[in-house]
Amino acid sequence: MSDADLEEIRKGRLAQLQQQQGQNSSGSGSQEEDRKQQEQEARQSILSQILTPEASDRLGRIRLVKESRATDVENRLIMLARSGQLRSKVTEDQLKEILGAMSENEEKGGNSGGGRIVINRRKDFDDDDDDLLDL
Repeated sequence: MSDADLEEIRKGRLAQLQQQQGQNSSGSGSQEEDRKQQEQEARQSILSQILTPEASDRLGRIRLVKESRATDVENRLIMLARSGQLRSKVTEDQLKEILGAMSENEEKGGNSGGGRIVINRRKDFDDDDDDLLDL
């Protein structure tokens, strides 16, 4: 074999390895997407079983306004369902109560949800503002 033939074989093999590596990386990406989609479908299935249509509509409207809030509510509902604390489907009024309880918890819990910010100012004895009063 000549050097040119060996070079062609090397280039072909390199191209083949690069192609395989590209397929593997895109394949793992699609596996991740498949896993996320299956997880989302499972969540939707659980929610459709535990929510009345009115409550589901309200949760959808909440998602349009603030997706993180809707996700928090969904997580809490799924947790309650898995622990067996839900005896029947959640109505719209019960969903409102859950939202109210969650917003109260955020207010009591501090600044977790963008609520209040408290600034404590310390008054030092050597404050420069006192000098202005002596003028």
